[in-house]
Amino acid sequence: MEFLARILITAVAVVVAAYIFPVPGIRVDNMTTAIVVAAVLALLNAFVKPVLIILTIPITIFTLGLFLLVINAVIILLTAKLVHGFYVSGFWTALLFSLILSLINAVFNSLSKKREEE
Repeated sequence: MEFLARILITAVAVVVAAYIFPVPGIRVDNMTTAIVVAAVLALLNAFVKPVLIILTIPITIFTLGLFLLVINAVIILLTAKLVHGFYVSGFWTALLFSLILSLINAVFNSLSKKREEE
């Protein structure tokens, strides 16, 4: 149940990032596409991202962790390739989108934790 809630929160974050904070070069066709994007992002973050992090440990250490932003952008670009109806124009757009998506997810998660505490 928590997994589905996280998928829905991420789907809302994708829509918010694409439409309320309009990033040029990002297009999400509809809410169903946003849910699919959220599910694919969850799967890629669970299976592909750890492999990429392990493979890039030296450069991640050398850049003091900033290379993780590049990995996030690559995950966004890979998601755009896999999901029909989700379009990202390039690397810098994916990087900006991943930053905005992370911020929105952090806000939503903090709000949900506040509700759980009450």
